[in-house]
Amino acid sequence: MFKKAVFKQGLIGALISASVLLSTSALADSSLLNVSYDVTREFYKDLNPAFAKFWKQKTGETVTINQSHGGSSKQARSVADGLEADIISMNQAPDIDVLYDRAKLIPKDWQKRLPHGSSPTSSTIVFLVRQGNPKQIKDWDDLVKPGTAVVIPNPKTSGNGKYSYLAAWGYVLKKGGTEAQAKDFVGKLFKNVPVLDTGGRGATTTFAQRDIGDVLLTFENEVNLINKELGNKFDVVYPTTSILAENPIAVVDKYVDKHKTRTVAQAYADFHYSEEGQEIAAKHYIRPSLASVLAKHKADFKPIDLFSVDDVFGGWTKAQKTHFADGGTFDAIYAR
Repeated sequence: MFKKAVFKQGLIGALISASVLLSTSALADSSLLNVSYDVTREFYKDLNPAFAKFWKQKTGETVTINQSHGGSSKQARSVADGLEADIISMNQAPDIDVLYDRAKLIPKDWQKRLPHGSSPTSSTIVFLVRQGNPKQIKDWDDLVKPGTAVVIPNPKTSGNGKYSYLAAWGYVLKKGGTEAQAKDFVGKLFKNVPVLDTGGRGATTTFAQRDIGDVLLTFENEVNLINKELGNKFDVVYPTTSILAENPIAVVDKYVDKHKTRTVAQAYADFHYSEEGQEIAAKHYIRPSLASVLAKHKADFKPIDLFSVDDVFGGWTKAQKTHFADGGTFDAIYAR
């Protein structure tokens, strides 16, 4: 009887130990939600499994990374309104600032937590035209000519749209024009816009698949992806000057603490800055910030005179309030 009792107790103990081990193993596995903007789908299809492999090798833990994509400003508002993202990766700082401004999900100084203002990569706005460039579009001035249809996403909902708008405005100022002349120029440009999609990928569909417009304004990485997927149906035009489009990333403090994913979420953000992460960015024609990787891919990124939002517009806070807030300059221009 004693031996049977001991055996029974030992079996129960072993089962409990096994159960604890299984439970611990299950708890060790984790998932992240990265809420991002429209045109990063292909980039994250490569970066996410690379990080999962890195994390598995480093910790033995399995991590699943889920993605949400859409117009950047719309995505950011979704997180501020309750979409529980562990990570937010955008193409402009205001779409991460809103997480502090509206819901205090992150600290106000979130940009100080990672290098380069928490922007591991960047891009710029270029022109995609139909093969042979039938309208002979070479620079910004060609976009305001009568009869030229320009496809740009809505600056109120899309980072792509904001950058395109500001790039056109800054082009006039960089040539020595006045604010009034810049406003008039951008007004003419948007008179040539036949439809305002909510995000960059929607604008790509309008131009490339619905055959609307003579030129698409979009990010450098998006035009390369279009040409890769659709063949030689389009040509890329680099204007004389354009805007620096930085791609910031942030851990969403309130939600990683709720989900107990802070450690893996921070590692995921850091991975964007690693050599492997930067190489994946370069592969997708997103400009890396790591000098050694950028040097290796110098031939992939055409030199272009770039100006920043800080340089020309006094920073994103001022630009957002002046141009894109309700009742701002864009609303006045577009209503007119």
